[in-house]
Amino acid sequence: MITVIDYGMGNIRSVVKAFEKYTASVRVSSDPSSIAESNALVLPGDGAFGMAKAHLDEMGWTAPLKEYIAKGGYFMGICLGFQLLFESSDEFGFHRGLGVVPGHVRRFALANLKVPHMGWNQVRWEQGSKFLEGIPSESYFYFIHSYYPESADAEWVVGSVEYGMRFPCIVSKGNLIATQFHPEKSHKAGLKIIENFVRYACS
Repeated sequence: MITVIDYGMGNIRSVVKAFEKYTASVRVSSDPSSIAESNALVLPGDGAFGMAKAHLDEMGWTAPLKEYIAKGGYFMGICLGFQLLFESSDEFGFHRGLGVVPGHVRRFALANLKVPHMGWNQVRWEQGSKFLEGIPSESYFYFIHSYYPESADAEWVVGSVEYGMRFPCIVSKGNLIATQFHPEKSHKAGLKIIENFVRYACS
């Protein structure tokens, strides 16, 4: 069973529909106890970092999520779900994240750079990942975000993108993968990531 976490941040229907292309075992849950019956967790999300982390805290997801990831459970983070894995963000003030991936999330601040970063952009593979099998480096993915990881531990970074500067947009280690872009909106290449994730998580 793949559990898509509903913590009140963004429309998750498009994520669920993308996963349903590859498995019938998909559910949406706002109850952290559902982790016990899950083969994999998906953390999507749109909106503000601080509010999202507060929702996770208030709904009781934070500690079980961190424990699940630490034990090597299959996990996918998407967009805001990618950013929340980092240690902190300065979106509307300083906020602590889940602290799974070393690094800090900042707003784009280069002069003449259109914010948000929105649309299709090429992603370069920095190292291999089982979740990227069958997808060429420099494939295009769909982005919409105003904040980015200023830094990240190199051992976590498997994909990067150029937008005013080069920054990490895919982190992965073990059974975890998280993307700044929306794989569910990224046509063939993005859906292949989801297909690979489902294949490994449900095998």
